[in-house]
Amino acid sequence: MSSLATSAPTLSPKKKSLAPGQRFVLWVSRIIVWFFILLAMFPIYFVLLASLKGGQSFFSGNLFPRSITLQNYWALLTQTSFLTWMKNSLIVGILLGAVQLAFTATSAYAFSRMRFFGRKYGLMTLLLLQMFPNALAVSAILAVLTQLNLLDNLYIYVLVQAGGSAFNIWLLKGYLDTIPRELDEAAVMDGANSMQIYLRIILPLSVPMLVVIFLFTFIGSFNEFLLGSTILQSPSNYTLPIGLFQFIQGQFAKNWTEFSAAALLAAVPLTVLYAVFQKWIVSGLVAGSVKG
Repeated sequence: MSSLATSAPTLSPKKKSLAPGQRFVLWVSRIIVWFFILLAMFPIYFVLLASLKGGQSFFSGNLFPRSITLQNYWALLTQTSFLTWMKNSLIVGILLGAVQLAFTATSAYAFSRMRFFGRKYGLMTLLLLQMFPNALAVSAILAVLTQLNLLDNLYIYVLVQAGGSAFNIWLLKGYLDTIPRELDEAAVMDGANSMQIYLRIILPLSVPMLVVIFLFTFIGSFNEFLLGSTILQSPSNYTLPIGLFQFIQGQFAKNWTEFSAAALLAAVPLTVLYAVFQKWIVSGLVAGSVKG
């Protein structure tokens, strides 16, 4: 007796067709998005155009360059201290990011998982204090560092900036609140203490948000000018914002073309960081925006 094998027909998913009105809205939204992208890229194009032309003027009468030269980049790398400023900015950014991560990770864990006196209003008080602009504290910082003879030191500059971590603590605390406490309870049942829970459970699960905090801190140190121009006084200790300011002030006599070349090269480390950590940045921002 023979048996007949029947095979079920494979069903391929049908593509959902858009209505004429929906297709029109989709194309209009795409055009609007591309318009704003081009609008955002337009200033960058002018900076690139200025960096590839001769002279010292930023603006040009032509939308497209008549001649292209790399003289500004060559002069920047050979006749100025740009590489030293870049190195100092990288040192400050990496050290400050590491210090901020150490302060933020431990403090956020305490505010999220532990119960202690002042927990309820402690973080709010830190946030309120950090809302005051840095300009209000510059004179006090300068006076203290002058008395202690600690001016013109990169590591002191990192230490001064390391105090402003209240926002990062609040950001990471919100992320830690989304991690189920059942994981902590299960680890306690297995004999783990608070330090083991922190190191083996909380920190590995917090990597996306820690990457976001490190990147925000790194970008902030790259853009910081006020404290740096107050504390760092010798050209060998300048960071990029202070060094780039010299192109339009003082001995460089407002050399906008070299300034444009320096601005583009200064964006390279940030672009590389975004490219390397893109996966963690997206997941960290999305997860940190929702509290479960």
